[in-house]
Amino acid sequence: MSDYLKKGFLLGLGAAVSGKEKFEQKLKELVDKNELSTNQAKEVMRDFVEKGEMKKDEWDVKQSTKTQEMAKDMGIATKEDIQELRARITQLEAQLEEKVEEN
Repeated sequence: MSDYLKKGFLLGLGAAVSGKEKFEQKLKELVDKNELSTNQAKEVMRDFVEKGEMKKDEWDVKQSTKTQEMAKDMGIATKEDIQELRARITQLEAQLEEKVEEN
């Protein structure tokens, strides 16, 4: 399943890069035609990049949530599960040691 996710991510990344290049080209054309000033084009590009970063963050959160759900559905332990088990083992070892010292 992770191979599909990786391919999907790479496909999206390729589309984003291609889209950004086309967007930059279109902005340059608008500046060349004096339909936009250089500063306006920079501002539009900055907004474009910011929106892209927000979408990336959104995607990261959704992907993380989906991965956790899949792990839970498949019965795979998460890092948090393992940390919790380690803490319980440490606690039980301490209790066992106390009992051994009492006897």
